[in-house]
Amino acid sequence: MRPCDLKKDREIVFHALPAGQVERALVLLQGLDGLVVAIGPQGNCILVSYHVCEYTLEGLETALSSQGFHLDNSLLSKLRRALAYFSESVQRRNVAADEPDIKSQQAYMKVYERHMHGDRDDTPEEWRGYK
Repeated sequence: MRPCDLKKDREIVFHALPAGQVERALVLLQGLDGLVVAIGPQGNCILVSYHVCEYTLEGLETALSSQGFHLDNSLLSKLRRALAYFSESVQRRNVAADEPDIKSQQAYMKVYERHMHGDRDDTPEEWRGYK
């Protein structure tokens, strides 16, 4: 997976009521490091750009909902949201799986050192020179 695949550009769509949600959400999200926020082409959404290892759409939308914002709940928005949530969670798991686990590697090396395998010769030293 290329690192650029982990940069996401998403759209958060708000319900029409209450008015002013987009502007309040914009101010709230602009304070977060690593998150680029702008008002979308329609008046009811904001565009967010982030790295999937730092943020997820699900996390951002959950935080906004807990602050009293009302997201658009049309069928299309729900489908887009579910697809983004799923794909980002899979990518985050895959990135975590690609990171080397140093402790596991060290444990494996210790077991390998102690394991009897084909590179040891159990022949006594005095018998090795016998011809």
